[in-house]
Amino acid sequence: MKAVWNDKVVAESDDTVVVEGNHYFPRESVDSSCLVESGHTTVCSWKGTANYFSLSVDGQVNEDAAWYYAEPKEAAAEIAGHLAFWKGVTVEG
Repeated sequence: MKAVWNDKVVAESDDTVVVEGNHYFPRESVDSSCLVESGHTTVCSWKGTANYFSLSVDGQVNEDAAWYYAEPKEAAAEIAGHLAFWKGVTVEG
């Protein structure tokens, strides 16, 4: 699977975890040079608190386009150490 934004592959892995239709990429498969810490968080009742990254590619920023659960609840333990994408990021197989 690949995650692509602004014509750049920001993540690529053969080992994603699919939860609620979203592919969660292992952190080591994500191009960390594209990630910018965000203070944004949301809460999911069964996964826990999500933290966000913005993506920065070729001078353009996609705010809060990637999320992860630093300490997922037990029901979502399989996505620990993984990131998922949205907001115009194309995930393709």
